[in-house]
Amino acid sequence: MDIALTQPQAGVTDQAELVAELQAGSEEAFAYLVGVYQNPIYNLIYHMVRDPAEAADVLQDVFLKIFRGIRQFHQRSSLRTWIYRIAIREALNDRRSRRRRLSHEAASVESGGLPEQIGWGYSRASTERPDRWVEEAERQQVVRRALATLGEPYRAVLILREIENLSYEEIAQVLGVAEGTVKSRLKRGRDLLRRKLECQLNPKG
Repeated sequence: MDIALTQPQAGVTDQAELVAELQAGSEEAFAYLVGVYQNPIYNLIYHMVRDPAEAADVLQDVFLKIFRGIRQFHQRSSLRTWIYRIAIREALNDRRSRRRRLSHEAASVESGGLPEQIGWGYSRASTERPDRWVEEAERQQVVRRALATLGEPYRAVLILREIENLSYEEIAQVLGVAEGTVKSRLKRGRDLLRRKLECQLNPKG
């Protein structure tokens, strides 16, 4: 099933109403859902798998899971939390599957994946100054690489908080952990990321 990535349509804003329409099989409601969540969910997945083509494939899987599983969604959490939980699970499953696959393949010059095009905090305005764009792109590449070296628990909580701006409560629900665990992982993750960035940006410091 190919999912048409459309813009949100007006008229469906209340979660209960949206869920009811989704569970009734409304194509308009599903198009609205895709329009609202496709970009943030793609960014979340991309920062987990670090490959644009792979992220696009996982995005399709996520929306298929939503489409097939919406009738089992009983609103014990918010719809947003449920969707993010599916996205995190699918991204982690993809990473594990890809690691197993690559471990059985011979190394090649293409094993590094496609060029990274989506950054943390990317600003289109920077394209007005090519020199600043290059400098910003280089910084973002350093951040992405440092983020990718963090353990999965720290990377996931940093992405959800710093990039996706989820609340502590939402992150706890998405990851299935206590809020205190979220806060401790976030603090530890920030410290680890800061140290890695200091080493990479100031190697002689």
